Amino acid sequence: MNTIESQNVTDYPNSNTIFMVWKLKDSPQLKDIFQELCALVLNLNNSVFNRFPDSRASCVMGIGADAWRKLELPTPLPKELINFEEIKGIKHTAVSTPGDLHFHLRADNKSLIFDMAIEISKLLSSVAESILEIHGFKYWDARSILGFVDGTENPHGDDRDYFAKIGDEDLQYKGGSYLFVQKYLHNMNAWKGLSTEDQEKVIGRSKENDIEMSDDVKPSNSHIALANIEGENGEELKIVRDNMPFGNPSTNEFGTYFIAYSSTFTTTKKMLTHMFIGDPPGNYDRILDFSTAVTGTLFFVPTRNMLDEFSG
Repeated sequence: MNTIESQNVTDYPNSNTIFMVWKLKDSPQLKDIFQELCALVLNLNNSVFNRFPDSRASCVMGIGADAWRKLELPTPLPKELINFEEIKGIKHTAVSTPGDLHFHLRADNKSLIFDMAIEISKLLSSVAESILEIHGFKYWDARSILGFVDGTENPHGDDRDYFAKIGDEDLQYKGGSYLFVQKYLHNMNAWKGLSTEDQEKVIGRSKENDIEMSDDVKPSNSHIALANIEGENGEELKIVRDNMPFGNPSTNEFGTYFIAYSSTFTTTKKMLTHMFIGDPPGNYDRILDFSTAVTGTLFFVPTRNMLDEFSG
């Protein structure tokens, strides 16, 4: 039996990323191009690893539910692969936006992912439309543009595989992963109008040293209080985040690209529900008063073995 090889969903964040979302067109060439694309993704990963083994470079491809059907990929679909439905709270909404293919390119050296993006775009341009491209970067010691360290609650070691990759609960897609993404835009003028103490209450951590507030001090509507979730039996539920900041100072556009890999989308959805609707309802995540989600899309990341099968 062949060993299951996942895509690089559990790699640790690095210095540079390019995120791309594409929408497929109706084209008689679509299936042939998709076969070539799957082979290209495998080739890009093998090439950068062989040429630059210490670069931590990778290309991860996710596929949306509509695209899965359009491309006539295996059925039944992965158990939780659906079109994301918006989550609407009393004040803020986790919007749902289209997307058929998602590419997560990362490397310490931006040259590598820049060349990868060129090759992918060259192949797809005749059968798909680029609807989003974001160039993310490591900001200081892994901080978001808001000034706080991001990703502190990420799992480590074997836990990354456990929380990010499907296990025996869906054997047909074992080793795959659910990928959920959101582009957030920050209102930096409003954020900077808060004192450091008030910013810390919004996040639930100290700004300088990244130390979590004790439960008796941490506000119930802080980001940490609502984004950290538990299962029905009190067990800790986690996702593997690889968020990256982005920004254009001249146009005052600053944001965070939220990207989460998980073994089950249920975990991510529960976290989003806590944030946008609140726990209890109405007690929403205060960070949403300063950070607006302008996209929201769910994808499935097949294993490398499946990409090899898809490539024909």
